[in-house]
Amino acid sequence: MALLECRGLTKVFGGLLALDALDLAVEAGEIVGLIGPNGSGKSTCFNLVSGILRPSRGQVLVDGRDVGRLAPWAIARLGVARTFQLLRVFPRLSVLDNVLLGHHLNLDAGLLASAAGTRRARDEEAEARAESRRLLELVGLQAVADRPAEHLSIGQRRLLELARGLAARPRLFLLDEPAAGLSPVNVERIVALIRRMRDERGIAIVLIEHVMKVVMGISDRIAVLDYGVKIAEGPPAAVRADPRVIEAYLGRRGLRAGR
Repeated sequence: MALLECRGLTKVFGGLLALDALDLAVEAGEIVGLIGPNGSGKSTCFNLVSGILRPSRGQVLVDGRDVGRLAPWAIARLGVARTFQLLRVFPRLSVLDNVLLGHHLNLDAGLLASAAGTRRARDEEAEARAESRRLLELVGLQAVADRPAEHLSIGQRRLLELARGLAARPRLFLLDEPAAGLSPVNVERIVALIRRMRDERGIAIVLIEHVMKVVMGISDRIAVLDYGVKIAEGPPAAVRADPRVIEAYLGRRGLRAGR
């Protein structure tokens, strides 16, 4: 059974067919790239999988369970985390506190226990803080843990989003353009982190990315959308050579950049 399965997933906005009967499966520990021109349905797919939108037709299955009508927080509890194309950090909070927010789904002590400061709540908070610092070390932000997030660069904020997502202990991580706007050095750092998520933590990853060098180099499999329709799927080499993909998205220059 696939960890994530989209069956005939369709989304209509008024008269606009944003996603048309998408079939896509993601296995545990797999990295799947999702590419296509702007407006091809990639972000709509992510919003449907994460519960921000509800399908017009079709199903989203996590471990065989239909989650298409669940709230985002309920889907997150099943082990699905995501980042966003537009960075969503809390600028006035410290870098450490931003990561701590990712732990809230896994804390067992209730609101009253936390408010009362019970030993169980204190122990959970201490462990969450320790794990948050370990995650900041993993992404290279331990030196700025106590700094307000508003002082971070774009690259550092993307790394912070990864750390916060990892704090939720996901089994499936949806990454929306993690390399967007980054310097070559930070792109390489993001790529290395994504590989470590899969290799060391067994996390399945679905990756939306316009930097072809990244998506072609890191994905086990790539699916290509065009006007909401999946026009190709397969290993990077096969997708790179597919005439439909060349015509719809990559182009000759894009293909050379992805080599």
